Amino acid sequence: MGSRTALAALLLTVVPLTVVPLATPPAAADAPATSATIAYAKRTQAWELVLSDGRVVKVPEALTKAPADAVNPGVPAPFLVSRDGRHIFYFRRSDGVFVERTVRGAEHVVSRRLTAFSIGEEWPDVSDDGGYVVTTTSGPGVGIFADLRKGKVLPPPGRTDTWSFLGFSPDGGRLLLAQEDRLTVFDRTLRARVSRKTRLSATALANDHVTVAALVGRWPNYRQVRLLNLRTGRTSRTVTVRLPRGQYVDDLAFDRADHLIVRSRTRAGVTIYRVSAATGRATPLRKIARPDTTVWVLPGDSTYEAWTERKRRDS
Repeated sequence: MGSRTALAALLLTVVPLTVVPLATPPAAADAPATSATIAYAKRTQAWELVLSDGRVVKVPEALTKAPADAVNPGVPAPFLVSRDGRHIFYFRRSDGVFVERTVRGAEHVVSRRLTAFSIGEEWPDVSDDGGYVVTTTSGPGVGIFADLRKGKVLPPPGRTDTWSFLGFSPDGGRLLLAQEDRLTVFDRTLRARVSRKTRLSATALANDHVTVAALVGRWPNYRQVRLLNLRTGRTSRTVTVRLPRGQYVDDLAFDRADHLIVRSRTRAGVTIYRVSAATGRATPLRKIARPDTTVWVLPGDSTYEAWTERKRRDS
């Protein structure tokens, strides 16, 4: 679940689109020397990126479904966009390996242990800056911890996979994991930095590396939030997010300034809000119109987000 600063940069206006296929090395399609980021990805016959300046970039080398020899043949293949809107992650059609790249850049293998064979059994999550990948498994538990900045794949903390991965801090410097009723914050080397027992089901870690946020209520109709300081144990009062009638909190995160950021599904698409942790006041930042496609992915989405479906599920 885990938009922060990057999502606040998405455009509201509708502009004409120019389709730019990626032919030879993805290099270049390239994308002009502009500061355009990825507004969202959508899947038609192939994956496509819609950039913040309105251009569309096709990504035909990305798998859209698990191959016939996979554990779960035919299930949808993950396609992720880092929350900063600059990195994409997908299973490569040519060999099934999970890779990362920018719109203009070359592919980098995340880990050769993560392949299309495990689609539907192992799910990747990426940090906001695209520099770290963690997978969760059907075990349940965790799989790989890949630090892309250093090119290292680390074993899970304590060399046990009995953790639940909950998310990254906005700066990508910390990881939030849970084991039974204990929340622990790890650094990128998987050294524990702070830990506390709690009954709160936290879903977001702030940039101060000690504050976590939890949704309160019943899925999928969340409208309340509570904060916990893992260092001091201090818990905030439960605050109701003041969203328009009929809207709920579908995604909860922090930005780099430690503001609460909420995404809420609307009839037309998604609205992004900055929320006061003290009063629950929700200030709209951006509105994103849903494209005419069954599957779409926003920056920062997990492998599957129920709120992106065309119809809201009932609890």
